[in-house]
Amino acid sequence: MVVLALTGFSAGCGHGSRSDSSSSSGSSGRDAHDSGTSTGGSGGGTHRSQPTHSPAPTPSPSSETARPLKDGTAVLISCASPDDPYATVEIRNPNGRDAVFTVKINFKDKRGFTMIDTGDQVSVPAKDTTTYRVAMASTGRLDEIDQCEVNPRATADR
Repeated sequence: MVVLALTGFSAGCGHGSRSDSSSSSGSSGRDAHDSGTSTGGSGGGTHRSQPTHSPAPTPSPSSETARPLKDGTAVLISCASPDDPYATVEIRNPNGRDAVFTVKINFKDKRGFTMIDTGDQVSVPAKDTTTYRVAMASTGRLDEIDQCEVNPRATADR
């Protein structure tokens, strides 16, 4: 009966303290608390050592080492019309990696006033060209469009 009382007392007091035998029993560097189970306490004593198996940070490309993206070019292929309510633009990526470019297009009427001014983001693969179609926002005004203007500089989003 005395043995049972000591065993019950030992398990109840294990929270917040650790015996020397349980802190030195792990061969992998992890104790019971680290693995999510509770078999001998929570490791609150000052004799607990930090795990030595922490992974080292992996080097990754940073913005300091990566070359800045060059702007691309944009060329108007066709303007929106009542027959085809899309302006078609070709965007060229001069970079050796995929990039996202902002392409600006203005839809103008016969008097030269800008009816709609857009700025769309377009993803273009490395050293490639993408054809992008821009929808005319208001199809009721398609007959008023006289010309489309595309900024020839497609700005690389950095």
